[in-house]
Amino acid sequence: MALFAVLIYASDSAHEPGESGETSEDIATCDAHAEEMSSSAAMTAAWAFTPRSMARSVREGGVTEGPFIDGADVVAGVYLLEAPDLESAVASAATNPVVRQGGGVEIRPVHSGGVVATEQG
Repeated sequence: MALFAVLIYASDSAHEPGESGETSEDIATCDAHAEEMSSSAAMTAAWAFTPRSMARSVREGGVTEGPFIDGADVVAGVYLLEAPDLESAVASAATNPVVRQGGGVEIRPVHSGGVVATEQG
């Protein structure tokens, strides 16, 4: 199976520090989708990002507050999918609730990489 990264775009992230699926309907919806994807063994890893106000961007001129590109939508999270091909990955990613909430997803084949093991010592 091939590996695909799914970037989640929304006007902002629902994942405020201290919030959870118990306190936020938006997070509960995201959690339900993540559970569905992981139980089908398609999703192998996922990360939800905090709101854009918590981002810092680094450029040659220094550090600024906010996302690197300040547009209508920001990357609100990312997850990895295993799928037989790009079309299958697109079909799976299209079930993300953000698509019905005015945001969208971007699907990219993963070229290389993985979790980096660090030596404890």
